[in-house]
Amino acid sequence: MSNLRLLDPVFADPFESTMRRFFSPTVFENGDRALQMRIDVSEKDDAYLVKADIPGVKKEDINVRIDGNVVQIDAEAREEKETRGNGGKVLRSERYYGTISRTFSLGQDVDNEKAKARYTDGVLNLELPKKASTAAKKLAIQ
Repeated sequence: MSNLRLLDPVFADPFESTMRRFFSPTVFENGDRALQMRIDVSEKDDAYLVKADIPGVKKEDINVRIDGNVVQIDAEAREEKETRGNGGKVLRSERYYGTISRTFSLGQDVDNEKAKARYTDGVLNLELPKKASTAAKKLAIQ
């Protein structure tokens, strides 16, 4: 067991702090934390704007698929091999490596020919223009 401890100001309650020290790290710290993709979706008159937080991922490892009004974002965080010289060892590793996927639907179909994606500082920005809807046509009865 490592001597490295995390300081968490959220747990200011003395009883909870005591319990954390007594059971740490087995009960309160889950070693299998999955990478979570948090998104913001906003709407303009002619487009949807999506911001997805995907830190630690290279842009080559991100795929965006659009099928009508359904958007799917896939990403893979790849583990980089660490070299430790002079007998060094890892005391704690919390970074997640693996795949993540997020699928959501929008209120209107997306014009995927005009869609744009930009990835900067761990944030994927999507500009998804709405597909021009065809106006309802009234049929003349003969």
